[in-house]
Amino acid sequence: MGLGMGDQTPASQRKAAAAAGGGGLAALKLLLCVLLVGLALRLLDGPSAYLLSDTATATAAPEGEVASDGARVHASTVVSNGTMLITACFWEDEMTNDSRWSCDLSHGEWVPDSLGPSYTNGSCRFIEMPQNCMTNGRPDSGYLYWRWKPYGCDVPRFEGEKFLEAMRGKHWALIGDSILRNHVQSLLCLLAKVEEPTQVYHDRTFKSRRWHFASHNITVSLIWAPFLVEAEIFEDDDGRSTSELQLHLDILDSNWTRQWNSFDYVVISTGQWFPKTAVYWEDGVLTGCHYCKNKNIAELTFEYAFRKSLRKAFQFITSSPHKPVVFYRTWSPSHFENGEWSSGGTCKRTVPFKPGEAGDRESDKKMWRIEREEFAKAAAHDRSNNAGRLKLLDTFELSLLRPDGHSGPYRTYHPFDKGTTSKVQNDCLHWCLPGPIDAWNDIIMEMLEMN
Repeated sequence: MGLGMGDQTPASQRKAAAAAGGGGLAALKLLLCVLLVGLALRLLDGPSAYLLSDTATATAAPEGEVASDGARVHASTVVSNGTMLITACFWEDEMTNDSRWSCDLSHGEWVPDSLGPSYTNGSCRFIEMPQNCMTNGRPDSGYLYWRWKPYGCDVPRFEGEKFLEAMRGKHWALIGDSILRNHVQSLLCLLAKVEEPTQVYHDRTFKSRRWHFASHNITVSLIWAPFLVEAEIFEDDDGRSTSELQLHLDILDSNWTRQWNSFDYVVISTGQWFPKTAVYWEDGVLTGCHYCKNKNIAELTFEYAFRKSLRKAFQFITSSPHKPVVFYRTWSPSHFENGEWSSGGTCKRTVPFKPGEAGDRESDKKMWRIEREEFAKAAAHDRSNNAGRLKLLDTFELSLLRPDGHSGPYRTYHPFDKGTTSKVQNDCLHWCLPGPIDAWNDIIMEMLEMN
């Protein structure tokens, strides 16, 4: 399912070189490396657990000795409480300059990048105003000059032409909430450098849309399903609600399930809406409520509803006879400080966090943990009949490290022109474009290459 393009496909070259070179020994080494990586990550309680600890640092291990087959071992490590753990490693063949590697794309750091973004706010018409930070007057631009660098490898820039050629005739669907809408804007901006798509559908609210790339016969759909399960929502675009949400935790949102058989590739995510006040229904019976004041209803946590909804969605995905490639994208943390959305929170930082600077983040970690647990169960159940088509797009760590990448007050046009006494709403959840979440698409393309 890779993006096979002859001599332009590093992943294919690596696989071919390994096979042609009689690489039994190399394969054994790679397997050992993967096992070491897995052990390290388990000891760290997840690939990014070190990130949230002030006592942990990441370092590059020195090169190992050249093996008898001419391959040199490289590794990156994490040091936690004095214990060195391998987190990524690869073998480089000195004769062919080829690499056979295993690398956790979700685990790394942001490094300076003088090249800057692949597109600009002026060159892409698909950036919606709340994410068009430069047009809205954001004065700093340093947040544009960083790239995501996993430990032990690199993630190449997204190549729109290569992607479009490989995906001819395919239907991509991005299913979820407004963070997915943010993601779609990034994808369209990257692809529009090669071919401008035409919008061919939108619903009444413009929350679900569809675009078509005529020259490549590619469809990209954005499908609004903020809970993945059926929901009755009584909230406006500014977050003001006239009644509690009604969530049916055992019924999936038909906005996405009724179209499922038309999809070839899916990016799906949820989570940000669950902390809201909501009434929960199962089997047609009211079973509880989260944060319902003055009501005689059993209190249930929003984590309970989140897990239930994920489990229901994964059950559908793994049991469906139609098997698109599915990327589940993990939790995208907000970076409000000194308050939240409705209580004056702001995000004024202009550079990424360094490891250990993100703070405790227990509520973020809890949601991320639930996602990984439910994904692991689904992947284990599905492994026998889905051939690895269910993939974890773990963007948690790279997103957590970018408090500087949000719209902040620049979600509206020149917000301070109204005067310093006016209340300015900050958005520390959605992302500026161009910005950090362009790396999400870099990683998707690399994951396709690696397969």
